[in-house]
Amino acid sequence: MATEKLEPKADNPCFGCGAANAQGMKLTFEQDHERRRIVGRFRLGERYQGSNRILHGGIIALLLDEAMGKMNRFHNVRAVTAELSIEYLRPVPVDEEITVEAEEVSREGRNLMHRGEIRNTAGRVLARGKGRFVVIGDAS
Repeated sequence: MATEKLEPKADNPCFGCGAANAQGMKLTFEQDHERRRIVGRFRLGERYQGSNRILHGGIIALLLDEAMGKMNRFHNVRAVTAELSIEYLRPVPVDEEITVEAEEVSREGRNLMHRGEIRNTAGRVLARGKGRFVVIGDAS
């Protein structure tokens, strides 16, 4: 299978990607096995704005963290965010579709390094992030 849809799980209380959180975002991603990437496409709406129809910076960080965190699935491990850095390059409109994409940079022992980008439909990079994730167990 080239891509696998990563739906929110009914028993997962995660604010970003779980279905068991009534206030959560219930984000759905795709795991692209051929390209070894995680991809999500969203139009989030004004509920998540910081001001003036622009996506809140914390939500931008959450989207990148979620996508990069899902990269750990390629190693079949559970890992938690240890470091996260975000570059806010351009405003992210709340009412336009965006693509969030993550890829692996490297692995050093228990440390997995990933990077991610948020782009608009024209392909312009609006934000990018880097994350270090530390393995805490296997995915089972």
